[in-house]
Amino acid sequence: MSKLTKRSTIYLDPVLHKALRMQSVETSRSVSELINDAIRDELAEDAHDLAMFDERANEPTISFEDFVKGLKRNGTI
Repeated sequence: MSKLTKRSTIYLDPVLHKALRMQSVETSRSVSELINDAIRDELAEDAHDLAMFDERANEPTISFEDFVKGLKRNGTI
């Protein structure tokens, strides 16, 4: 284990813990590695979502009322 790692206590649902242990055995990776990778993936997805919000910040907005009127106008509802 690297000196840069930090220890943390987490409480897992027993079924999730069993699944992690089984995946750990199947993949020859530690539970810590699996959890770290899952957290990295989740944070990367959040970063991507935030970037998309920034990209769309200058797009025009439409009120819900106008949106529904448009749906009625084009026969969607």
